Order: sequence, then structure tokens, then C-alpha cells
Amino acid sequence: MEAVAKLNNCPTSPRKMRLIVDLIRGEQVEKALYILKYTNKEAAIRVEKLLLSAIKNWEFKNEGQRPEDSKLYVKTIAVDGGRQLKRLRPAPQGRGHRIRKRSNHVTLVVDSRNIEPNIAN
Repeated sequence: MEAVAKLNNCPTSPRKMRLIVDLIRGEQVEKALYILKYTNKEAAIRVEKLLLSAIKNWEFKNEGQRPEDSKLYVKTIAVDGGRQLKRLRPAPQGRGHRIRKRSNHVTLVVDSRNIEPNIAN
């Protein structure tokens, strides 16, 4: 059974977040946590917290099972653009340049690789 965790309006540009997300897509949860812990980017800290939240959500859904025994992995992880804050920066000769402060939404799905026998035949 899969578990979902979402991070909305994270104040990082989607392009920077996708660099981190691509590192852990499809990886085992333990390996993904190690990768995020030792990645030297600010976005890695936010994704690490999101992954821990997804693991806790999976534990809540599957009471009595341990994540270590179930071989959890990052099934899907997606980064979408969020809202943009539009600001003006002063420019020469009385003009103004527009600055777009971007944000993003991250959706993370964790699932177990244990294949249970199909009894419904």
C-alpha cells in the first residue's frame, strides 16, 4: 500500500528542486535519505523532511509492519510550479525590472516492493 506526502508553496524555484528530486526517484528509502542528508543544497533539507513524512504516513496506514522489512522505495516524485511573487527592482533611467520569486509544489509517493501472492484467481 502506498502513502503520499505533499509540500505546497515551497519558496524554491522548481528548476532547483528538480535537481534534487531526480537524485532520489526510484531509490530505496534508506538510500534516498542518505543521498539527501549528504547533498549540499537547501532544497535537499526540505525534500528529506517530506520523505520522512511520507514514511510516517505509510507506517500509519500499515500498522504492525516495519518500513525496513517492507523494502520501501520512492515510487513517484513530482515537482510542479507554484505561485509567483512579482516584485519590481529599480533600474537605470527611472525604469523598473520585474523579478519573479518562484515557488513549487512537491508530491511524493512511497510504496513497498513486497509482492503479495494473488489469491483472487
